[in-house]
Amino acid sequence: MTGLIMFVAAFFMLLIGFDVAFTFGAVALIFGAIASYFELAQDGVVHFADWSAEFLSMFSMMPFRIYAIIGNKILIAIPLFIFMGVVLEKSGIAARLLESMGTLFGKVRGGLAVSTIIIGTMLAASTGVVGASVVAMGVIALPVMLKHGYNKGIATGTICASGTLGQIIPPSIVLIILADVFNEPVGDLFKAAVIPSVVLVGAYIVYILVIANIKKDIAPAMPSVKINFKEIFIALIPPLVLIVLVLGSIFAGIATATESASVGAVGALVLAFFYRSLSFKLVEEASLDAVKITAMVFAILIGATAFSMVFTYSGADEIIENFLTSLPHAQMLFIFLVMAIIFFLGFFIDFIEISYIVIPILLPAASDLGINPIWFAILIAMNLQSSFLTPPFGFSLFYLRGVAPKEVTTIDIYKGVIPFILIQMSVLAGMVFFPHIFGF
Repeated sequence: MTGLIMFVAAFFMLLIGFDVAFTFGAVALIFGAIASYFELAQDGVVHFADWSAEFLSMFSMMPFRIYAIIGNKILIAIPLFIFMGVVLEKSGIAARLLESMGTLFGKVRGGLAVSTIIIGTMLAASTGVVGASVVAMGVIALPVMLKHGYNKGIATGTICASGTLGQIIPPSIVLIILADVFNEPVGDLFKAAVIPSVVLVGAYIVYILVIANIKKDIAPAMPSVKINFKEIFIALIPPLVLIVLVLGSIFAGIATATESASVGAVGALVLAFFYRSLSFKLVEEASLDAVKITAMVFAILIGATAFSMVFTYSGADEIIENFLTSLPHAQMLFIFLVMAIIFFLGFFIDFIEISYIVIPILLPAASDLGINPIWFAILIAMNLQSSFLTPPFGFSLFYLRGVAPKEVTTIDIYKGVIPFILIQMSVLAGMVFFPHIFGF
């Protein structure tokens, strides 16, 4: 019971605004003290010396776990991909791509929105950083779509949805974190995510084209656009080469995810030089962003480790495992239950907390039920992607709200993302019921 209460306490503290890493660390210490006291109280009177010894024994392995976290080679890829993403965003590559693709698809109803989805896909495959993609396209694409008479909802929804593709399209940071949590090769998760990613992008594009032709005034065409294939070629080829270098080296088995991330970081600098935007300030800003986000991830992971130690000590993990494995039609009901829990939590807390706190609790039951870990990980990744879109705390909504013009309200953004959330849930359902179609 102690473990379940501590989970509720941590969730409540997150909702009222406490920092994530410190919340889990503090809850672990407080409930660790309580759990060790009640453990000794079963045998009679509790003496302070015995209680303190039991409490310290509970956390005796913590230094070794922290050292293992710091030396985790998988997580080294995170700062490198973040650095790569910030350099590409600040080098002007997003602007060039959006301008070029906008001219290519501008004469089609919904063409600007389709261009935004394609650029979001390319940025996701180049960087895996959601914030940079949403902000870049919010600054560049949103004013253009509004200028040409696009409905505010479909314009904002398209930008938010395309920006969050970095959560599922390799080299996704979510997939890197899940590879660490599941103890599976990053390359295997990257490969498994390709088909679901393609289906999701295709579903977005189909929806835009259909709705634009049903409601003629929602996403009008741009009849006066002049196509310059030379500019399109110059804008597309460099980032495509970078995508091939980063993902191709992983899929071909030439490099690990960490090694390919270093290639991507260097490649981003080369592209910045190619676009004549490389400067010391750019490198400094990218480095600082990479350090800040990486420090946040590691701080949360250390707090989550302490939390999981106390949670396991209390025996709550066994209670949950026994409950989940005893369900009728256990495997399928387990999947539905887990997906519902993760989707609900995504309304309130970030994917990092879900990955390092919730998922490790569920993994033993998934293993007992014989669930394919790669399939399970991609299902979770697809579900976690929706957490960036779900109101009220979806991060993509905040990113876009920060750069959107004044005439675009928060309600416009909320309404705009709803169809794309439904599309994500439809693709997720397809992965559950027809896994063979998605390569599982």
